[in-house]
Amino acid sequence: MERPAKPPWWVRAAALGRRLETGLLVLLLGGLIVFSSAQILLRNVFSIGVTWGDGLIRLTVLWLALLGALAASTDGRHIAVGALVRWLPPRLQRAAAVIADLFGALVAGAFAWFSFVFVRDSWEFGDTLLDGAPAWWFQAIMPVAFALIAVRYCLRGFGRRQAD
Repeated sequence: MERPAKPPWWVRAAALGRRLETGLLVLLLGGLIVFSSAQILLRNVFSIGVTWGDGLIRLTVLWLALLGALAASTDGRHIAVGALVRWLPPRLQRAAAVIADLFGALVAGAFAWFSFVFVRDSWEFGDTLLDGAPAWWFQAIMPVAFALIAVRYCLRGFGRRQAD
């Protein structure tokens, strides 16, 4: 009896990336809900709170938004403008989809670059968050997420182009 063929490394890497994204999203959302609830309880019942709690909540929302955008870009479930595309013939629909994917990659790539510059400047200036932690640790999600989104859109766009 033969073993089934092992999928290529990039398929396994993509599956691992999806599991990591999903795990981080679940962990961050659960942590956000628990910590926010605890912060509300502490403030309203005991008139105390965690001093850096609001900053942590804002950073968690940033991470959730970027990881959610990254997860949405995996299967093309990200924001799309397709109302007029539906009326095009199939061949033009594919061409429009390729153009949209490559444009999305270009925009995400620009966001990755500018967020990289922002994080680099934050590192150079020694910005801190949450009572002294280096800010760039928390901000590093921005260029990473946007770069991965750009790569995904590029791969999808060139994959559609070659399907023609």
